[in-house]
Amino acid sequence: MYIPDFKHSADDLLTLFELTPDLVCVAGKDGYFRNFNPAVPQTLEYTREELFSSLIEQFIHPDDRERTSNRRSRLLQGEALLNFQNRYITKTGKIVWLEWTSVYLPEKEIVFALAKNITARKEIEEELQAQFVRYCQLASDLKTHIEEDRKYVAAELHEELAQLASVVKVDLNWISSNTTETSESVKARIQHANITAELLVDTIRRLSFSISPLMLDDLGLDAALEWYCKEFEVTSGITCAFKSKYREATLNKNIRLDVFRICQEVLTNIKKYAGASSIQVGILEIKKNVILHIADDGKGFDQSKEETTPGGLSIYERAAMINAKIKISPSGFFLEF
Repeated sequence: MYIPDFKHSADDLLTLFELTPDLVCVAGKDGYFRNFNPAVPQTLEYTREELFSSLIEQFIHPDDRERTSNRRSRLLQGEALLNFQNRYITKTGKIVWLEWTSVYLPEKEIVFALAKNITARKEIEEELQAQFVRYCQLASDLKTHIEEDRKYVAAELHEELAQLASVVKVDLNWISSNTTETSESVKARIQHANITAELLVDTIRRLSFSISPLMLDDLGLDAALEWYCKEFEVTSGITCAFKSKYREATLNKNIRLDVFRICQEVLTNIKKYAGASSIQVGILEIKKNVILHIADDGKGFDQSKEETTPGGLSIYERAAMINAKIKISPSGFFLEF
């Protein structure tokens, strides 16, 4: 039978208390330190006397004091504190991030607390966050430049090529109307050229809209999506119904553009992969949020494919830029913004 050696166990605990790099402390209900291990003064750079003679909150970063006080009140009411993070200011002015796990013993009116110094981790997180912000800004700038270029190309297609094709069509109509002594084969050629010119005009206009939806600026998101769904139905052979019930005026220009582009990409992916015969596109306002919902009667959405294809990546990048949330479920694709 094993008989524990309490003396050696106590010595081992004391050694752990003294040597652990984690901060271990005992605090009173009054907010003063009662005891702590060497890691506390080593980390905060104050002497033991300075730490014992001041309220603990005096060492906490001013911006974190209220939050810490609120959490401490809940601790004293019996709610355990787990992985609570706050900042302390050392004697030399450095900021130290600590992550606390604490428990309150009401019968003794003391708090046992253990903290890890997570300053290095926080610095890495902050640097990653700063890099992410810079990346988002660069991506936003790039997106803006791309959309400006698209708008220019679309305008050139619409204003120049479409007009030239229209002129050719007018000339062909004039030739057809003012030429009487031509063979049937020539008339057939003129008629064919006329039809081709008409198709060319329609194709240029459709291509122009696909590159940059000028209608989006002129008539708004609702009109642009309704038109696009009709065009998608014509070109794909897939029934595509659109309905909306929301206040478009609450959406800024960037959100309208990104929502339109996301809808484009999702419909393209459905056409490629879902094997659907009908699609429903809707924009609804629920409470303070607007939701784009796209559902089809095909295989549904493959989230892994949505996240790895170029079009899928574009969807997630655009959603991130407007702080939108994407949800893919058996009932369809949801974009909440």
